[in-house]
Amino acid sequence: MRRTLSRRDAIRSLMGTGIGLIAAPAIGQELERPDVARQAIRRNTSSFRVESWQEHFDNLDHGVILCDTVSRALQFWSEDESVYKLYPTSVPMSEDLTRRGYTRVVYKDPAPDWAPTPSMLERDPTLPEYVGPGPENPLGIRALRLSWQYYRIHGTNDTRKIGRRSSNGCIGLYNEQIVELYELAEVGTQVKII
Repeated sequence: MRRTLSRRDAIRSLMGTGIGLIAAPAIGQELERPDVARQAIRRNTSSFRVESWQEHFDNLDHGVILCDTVSRALQFWSEDESVYKLYPTSVPMSEDLTRRGYTRVVYKDPAPDWAPTPSMLERDPTLPEYVGPGPENPLGIRALRLSWQYYRIHGTNDTRKIGRRSSNGCIGLYNEQIVELYELAEVGTQVKII
């Protein structure tokens, strides 16, 4: 019997193969297994829009992160273009929670804690006042704080959120992938949310 995979199943399948999510290689990037990369590109063509950094940024100073709220994907390019990454994300659950434009990474949080914003408490007064680092924390195990107040790129302990409109404004990644991005990004990394 033939089974059609959902977007989430396809993402989990790719993660389980050890090849991760690979899009077009950066200019000059060598691939150890081009056959595997071609397979991954074909699998992602209907799910993720692969953008060119030049369409959104003037330069790669400190590296760049492009968050696409339509295809629910985050792309990262290193300053020297030797590293390119594509990750599935969660995105804000509504247009009024979605902030678009340019910002920067201003702080790398190795063990994020969480408190609801005033607007979150207004929408849901039953939210806890504070959650420290750990498995109950909605920010997962790492976070990149952006120059916009309350906005972050962070992990999540609830993997069901990835690939969905499920956040209150932030961009969420699987914990394993935010750890990787956390190591690659630096304070000053340029960010654009489209």
